[in-house]
Amino acid sequence: MNLLVTLIVSFLTGVMASLGLGGGMVLILYLTLIAGTGQLEAQGINLFFFLPIAAVSLFFHTKNKLVEWKKVIPTIITGCVFSLLFSFVATACDVSLLSRLFGGFITVMGITILFQSKSEKGRKD
Repeated sequence: MNLLVTLIVSFLTGVMASLGLGGGMVLILYLTLIAGTGQLEAQGINLFFFLPIAAVSLFFHTKNKLVEWKKVIPTIITGCVFSLLFSFVATACDVSLLSRLFGGFITVMGITILFQSKSEKGRKD
């Protein structure tokens, strides 16, 4: 049963991530809260999991002419540099600090999305 649940969560997370819906955050929550994986391991798995999903998504978005490569290249370069830099910072931090920071991040993102949804609803009506 655990393997089946993990496969379903992984598939749904991949779909959400490829659509830009925050699948990585769902995967980290699943791994830490349900699967019992440590915070650092969950973040590492999430980063590793993201690579093939990003490649497939990039392929389809490029095929559909939705990628502006002049904007993407600088973003890729700075993203790689800062990912590498902060991966070293994360390994130097206490795991409980990382958990609290991640929890705070999720809370702020949730509040932001909540208020964005309300303001966008008001504009449509």
